Order: sequence, then structure tokens, then C-alpha cells
Amino acid sequence: MATFTERMAPVLVLWLAVCLSGTWAVDKGNFKTCDQSAFCKRQRALKPGESPYRALLETMELTNTRLTLQLINDNNKVRLLLELYRLQGNITRVKINELKPLKPRYEVPDVLIREPPTEPLSLLSQDENGVVLSLGPVSQRVIVSARPFRLDIMEGRDVLMSLNSRGLLAFEHLRMRKDTFSYKVTSTVASVWDNIKRVFSSQADPEAEKKEEADPANQAETPKEEEEKVEDGMWEETFKSHSDSKPNGPSAISLDFSLPGVEHVYGIPEHADTLRLKTTDNGDPYRLYNLDVFQYELYNPMALYGAVPVMLAHNGQRTTGIFWLNAAETWVDISSNTAGKTVFGKMLDYVQGSSETPQTDVRWISESGIIDVFIMLGPTPKDVFTQYASLTGTQSFPPLAALAYHQCRWNYNDQEDVQTVDAGFDEHDIPYDFIWLDIEHTDGKRYFTWDPHKFATPKEMLQGLLDKKRKMVAIVDPHIKIDSNYKIHNEIRSRGFYIKNKDGGDYEGWCWPGSAGYPDFTRADMRAWWASMFTYDQYEGSMENLYTWNDMNEPSVFNGPEVTMHKDAVHGAWEHRDVHNIYGFYVQMATAEGLIQRSGGVERPFVLTRAFFAGSQRYGAVWTGDNAAEWDHLKISIPMCLSLGLVGISFCGADVGGFFKSPSTELQVRWYQTGAYQPFFRAHAHLDTPRREPWLFGPENTALIREAVRQRYTLLPYWYQQFYHAHRTGQPVMRPLWVEYPQDPATFALDDEFLIGRDLLVHPVTEEGARGVTAYLPGKDEVWFDVHTFQKHNGAQNLYIPVTMSSIPVFQRGGSIIPRKLRVRRSSTCMEHDPYTLYVALNPQRTAEGELYIDDGHTFNYEKKDFIHRRLSFANNILSSVNLAPDAQFSTRSWIERIVILGASKPSKVTFKSAG
Repeated sequence: MATFTERMAPVLVLWLAVCLSGTWAVDKGNFKTCDQSAFCKRQRALKPGESPYRALLETMELTNTRLTLQLINDNNKVRLLLELYRLQGNITRVKINELKPLKPRYEVPDVLIREPPTEPLSLLSQDENGVVLSLGPVSQRVIVSARPFRLDIMEGRDVLMSLNSRGLLAFEHLRMRKDTFSYKVTSTVASVWDNIKRVFSSQADPEAEKKEEADPANQAETPKEEEEKVEDGMWEETFKSHSDSKPNGPSAISLDFSLPGVEHVYGIPEHADTLRLKTTDNGDPYRLYNLDVFQYELYNPMALYGAVPVMLAHNGQRTTGIFWLNAAETWVDISSNTAGKTVFGKMLDYVQGSSETPQTDVRWISESGIIDVFIMLGPTPKDVFTQYASLTGTQSFPPLAALAYHQCRWNYNDQEDVQTVDAGFDEHDIPYDFIWLDIEHTDGKRYFTWDPHKFATPKEMLQGLLDKKRKMVAIVDPHIKIDSNYKIHNEIRSRGFYIKNKDGGDYEGWCWPGSAGYPDFTRADMRAWWASMFTYDQYEGSMENLYTWNDMNEPSVFNGPEVTMHKDAVHGAWEHRDVHNIYGFYVQMATAEGLIQRSGGVERPFVLTRAFFAGSQRYGAVWTGDNAAEWDHLKISIPMCLSLGLVGISFCGADVGGFFKSPSTELQVRWYQTGAYQPFFRAHAHLDTPRREPWLFGPENTALIREAVRQRYTLLPYWYQQFYHAHRTGQPVMRPLWVEYPQDPATFALDDEFLIGRDLLVHPVTEEGARGVTAYLPGKDEVWFDVHTFQKHNGAQNLYIPVTMSSIPVFQRGGSIIPRKLRVRRSSTCMEHDPYTLYVALNPQRTAEGELYIDDGHTFNYEKKDFIHRRLSFANNILSSVNLAPDAQFSTRSWIERIVILGASKPSKVTFKSAG
């Protein structure tokens, strides 16, 4: 039987792969709607109204750092504990948990980079209706209303945000199932024990019983069990053929937030949707639940591969943010009192003197855990980025080569194929830095191994790339082939590192290798062991120029519910439902740590992940998953990456050309032109698609693609500088226009163009057969220069730009200085010592500013002040530089060989003065 199973396993995997690859559109029936997700349906059935929760002001305790207060649900008498903190940097933290849960509820670890430092809270006033606390700056305060419970955060007379103003706070308390034997025994024993305690305590102290009853902390703790209604899906749930045993019963949480004056909200990736989030009144909420969605649909709120529960709200006066720290399945409802109103309707309101203030209401619903929310009060977009970075960290600083071009497909067949593709780039004079290997490079989908026939001498292959100063990425997925002859499997099983099923055995599911186990990356000891597998002696055939790609880490389970893991699988003390959205975060964390450790902590890692969570920015790059060779997928790559940048993940890109299907020649060229101006620049393609290396589309199109890739390489100094700033400050690299022009309503919904840093504006051509595009150039008193023609255009206008197939509309902001390297070589490392050209674009005041940042491009030595960082300034016809880091030390063989000044007339003479 074992032999039969071993022989059948490849057949079953092949069948599964054929089924998947043969279907070119997502089967929406494989994924739940809110109505099919019991807790979402249950919570969404609650309609706005008066909240059953009230604050018990007599239980309030206020210390220098926090306020605690009990809440009671008057319907079932369950008590909750509210904790409120004022954090450094204009952040307010609100936590709500059961006062006395049956067992601990999950609180997300490891995402926050530290316990957030607090600032003093002070009591301004208190009466029987509530309390008012000072939040410190500019008359900010929080009002806690008692009946019903509500929180309002105010600044002066303005309400910035309200919590539970619509009465949708819900907290399903943990309970024992009433129809079980254990419940009946426990309740009987508890009743007897309470009577015994009451008898003895009253004999010892006749007043004790009265004191106990008078204590607010002991009043009405026991739920009114007779009033609790058992609904379908509370204790078990079925979806298709899969059942979820729900041993802990219902545990969902929900809270609403009202945002007066706000019409535009953003974030909560990952969704294939517009940058500005839509209202969800007439459909499903936005879903956050990491899933392997095969060729996803566009413009809907379905869950995708990653989940970052962070939302930004913006108007012309203020930007705020909400960070909902919960790793369980989450749904987000959005409604607005201006939704559906036309521009004419809004004008009519204005003319008629309508007093209705725009307002957006947001409701978060999660399946388990606690309410732990960070309210980031801005007031500017950059303040919100700084606030979020102070909580979860900043984008990791990638090696410079990782910002160059990557060539990938599923799969390069063997070492000879790799060598041929590598040579093809040289033959056609197209630079590239990384070539990638997908799952077929392994020995039977056993990760950390090489196919003994197709990749027999991996070090020889890697050395050949290293000789050309190029690198490779190989895939390492977190599903492990169950095979007693496979070292990795044996180690994980012997150490007990696999996730368990609900019955205590190792959880098994189907993925690329066939039957697979799933390591429990929530365990620190498992992550440490995984990291140790990347050392050169453990990962045989690896070298210093081999980096890693973590795919399928949602986790993907082909035969699981919604193509993922059963929620009642077990991670130590927790169910998978509690930790699901953080699994991929931990996989990338452990992998990045492995790449750092293998170099003794010297070299920066590069790890690409498909699944992600809040904080994933600390460990590498993400991409938008299994897209398709369609024009709409090219367009959607822009808002998808913009949304990720707003929540800290700057290193984002989409598969150039589309993963599924075959792009037309025009689409292929336009996608290269777009991808060259997005942070992560990688071409990738499905196993079943025709080969599409850049030179396979005819000489004319090869030249167009070459030019797009070369433009990327000339701008690598600027890209690298932007990632340095993202790493230091948390500001996004690729950003929406409203981030830099927060008072310009014309920018608030734009998502077909974007900024790189402050100074480059890009409007890619994403329409088939386009003969022109209209770009909005912001800034009333600003000017913008076409980077190709140097033509000057005024800001605050919609500019029509005629385009041909060679056009990539890119503009440099007047008042900026951008460094480039114009000697493009076969890889970025070959350009390390080449000279710089400075492009100085003058503003109407004939001044400009910029920076030049240089380090070794690959180690952590920059943390030891081993870099050059200079401020460049042009004023009064003088270009000068100032050292921004006088205590830093770094020497470079590069120099500035050319200065191009845009917006200036030809000088009669030029004088050079050196400080040396």
C-alpha cells in the first residue's frame, strides 16, 4: 500500500496542478462571503442603535500612564475591561478584553517593535455621565461617556474620531457549551462550591457576604445564560465539505469608528481595488484573511494573499489612522453619508446651505482575539507614517541590487537554461541583477535541495553568475514534503515543530510536494531552527549570491477550506483561527534572519514573500501575486502598491507581463515601462505560458524594453536614496499625490499616477492603443519638467501628453536635484564605482535642493555610520553641498562628472571651487 501511495502521489499532484493551471479565473465559490462566514453574518446582523454597553465609572482607575474602566453589557451582564493609553507621538491606544475570560484570549505578539512608550494622562473633569481626559497637545482630549459607552477624541471643538458612536461594539465572551457533559458537571460543581464558600464565609464574617455583593468588581459577572441564543455556526461551522469544530465557541469582536469630515479612506491591503476604499453598504465588507487566490478578480473586496489591518482617513485639514492589531479573519465595513452623491448633488447641498457634514463610518469585525486598536492622530500624512513606524518598524533597507531588474519564470528548466538566459541579456545589452528559480529546481519539491539531474552543480551555476556580478533567488516554501528520507521533514517531526490538528497529531495537507506538513512558525524555537537551515553547510549548494523567495505562505493548503489551513488546527495554546494572518509574517521573519545569520550578521538579506501582515516591511519585499496578462491587471498594480506603501510596505511590485495568460506585444512593453518605475521590478510567468524573455518580441520591442530597463538603472541612486529614507523615517517610496499635496482635493482619488519620493511624478500608459494620456501635475505655484524632453509645465493643471510606444510620461519637480548614473552596465554592482550626473530642476524662485546618499550597497555597515550623506543646494546660481552626517566615514571611487540644470539659460562661464 505504501508503494502504491508513493506512486500515486505525483499523479495526484499533477492532476491538482493541471486543474489549477487550466482554470484562468478565480472560482469565487471556493471562498466565503460574509453570509457564509458565521461570525461575520452574526455581527453584521447587528444594526446601528443604542449600545448595550455602559461604562461603570465607579471602577475607573487612573494612573500616570493608563486609564482602566469596566464595561458591562446590560443584555447578558458580561463585563469587559477597557484600557486606554496615551502614547508618545500623538497616538491613543484602546484595549478591550473580557474582565475574567474562561481562558486567555489571543493578543498578537512580535508585530510591535517594542512596548509603546506612554505619556501622562490627566483627568480634566468627571461626573455621573462620563470623564474627560487630556491627551496633551493643542487641547486634545478624550471623552468617555458612560451610558451608553462611547469614546470621542476631540481637538478644540472638533471631533476627530468617535468609537462606538453607532453602538456596534460587540464582544462574544468565551463560554462553555451547554449541551456537553463537561458543562453540566462543571456548572453543578461550581454551584455546590459557591454554596459551600458562602456558608463558611458567612460563619467566619457575617458581613462578608454583604461586602462581596457590594463590590462592583463582583457584581453581575455571570452571564444571563437563559437569554443567550445559540445560532448556527457558533459552535461548529461547515463550508463546502470542510467542518470547523470551534471548540472555544463564539469569540468574535467588533467595534465601530466614526470619522466626521472625512470622505476618503485608504489602506487595509491586500485587495485588487481602487486606492480610495469604497463603501460596502450594498455588498460584502472588505475581507482581511490571507488566501491563495488563483488569478484574482479585480475591483472587489475579496481577501487576497496579505492582510494589513491599517486604515488611513484624509481630508484637506487632517490625516488620521486606525491600526487594528488582530491576526484573525477580519472584515471591514465602510459607509458614508456622501456615498452615491454626484458632484452636482454635492454642489446643490452647498447652494442650499446643507449643514450635513461629510462623515465616514468604519466597522471592524474579527473572529477572535481582543480589541487592541491604535488611533494615530496625525495631523499630517507624514506624521501618520511616523506614528505607524514607531509601532511596527520601517521598511528594511534592501541591498541596492534588489532594486534593479529581476528575471523569473516558473520555471527555468536546468542549469543550461539559466546560462542561456543569462547570456541572452548580455547579447541583447539588457541589464539584470537577479535570475529566479521556482519550485521545479528542487529535488521533488523538497525545499533546500536541488534536482540532481537538472541542477547537479548549483555552486558552479552560482559562481558563473557571481563572476558577472549577478545573483539568484531560489524558492523555499513553508510546506514540507512528508518523506522519511527527507532531512528537513525528519528534523521538524522529531523536534515536534509541525502544526497539530485538532486531535493532537501533526497537521497534514496537500500542496506542491503532495502530502505535506506545516512548520509552526509562531514558535520562536522553530523560527531559530529554520534560520539555521540557511547556513552554507546546511543548505548545500548555496552561496552568498543566493537569496530566497517565500511563496504559498498564507499558508496554502490545496485540500483545505478556502485553499488554506483548518481554523481548528493547533499552535501550542492557540488555534489557527487566532494566528492565521500572521503566519506568513513569521515565515519571512525566520527566512530573513537565516540569511543574516549565514553571513555572521554582515550582509543585508533579500526575501520576497506573498503573505504578509503589519510589520512585514521589516523583513523584505512583497508582490501582488498571481495576476494576469490583461490591461486591467496592469492598471490595478498601481493602486495595489500605493495601498501597501501607505501602511509601511514600500517594497512592492507586480509580475511584469502578468503571471497567467500571454501578453500582447503592446501590453508586454507597457508593463515593462510601468514596472521600471515601481519599487520591485520583476518579470514572471506561469509554467504554461510561452517564453517571454525581453528579446523574444522582435527587435523593435526589444529596444523599447531595453530602454525601459536602462531608465531603471540610471535612476538606481535615487531609488536607493528613497529606500534609505523609508528605512529611516517610515515614509513610503511610491506614494499617492495627496501625501505631498494634502490640501488639494484633485489628488485625493488619483490612482493612475504616483510619486517616487517627492520629486518624480510618473503617469504610466496603461490603456491599450493609447495615443495620449492626461496627467495631473499638482502644486499651484510649482513647475514640472518632462525628464525626457526637459520641457517645463506649470503645476495645478491637467496636462494632455501625446504618447507613442516609446513614451513613459515622467516629470521631475521644479526645486529638486536628482542623482543618476548614466553609464548602464550589465548589473548594478558593475556600476558601483561609476560617476554621477546631477539633474537640477529649478523652481520659479530659481532654487533647488536634493541629496546624495552612498554606502557599500549590501552590508549593515551603514548602521556604523559607514556612508556618505550630503545635502545638495542650488541658489543664487551656486550649486553647493553640505555634509548631513559629519561623523560618518565612507570613501567612494565615484565622482560627479556632469550637472544638468533644467529651467536655466546657458551660462557665460562656470567656476568650480573645492573645499579640499
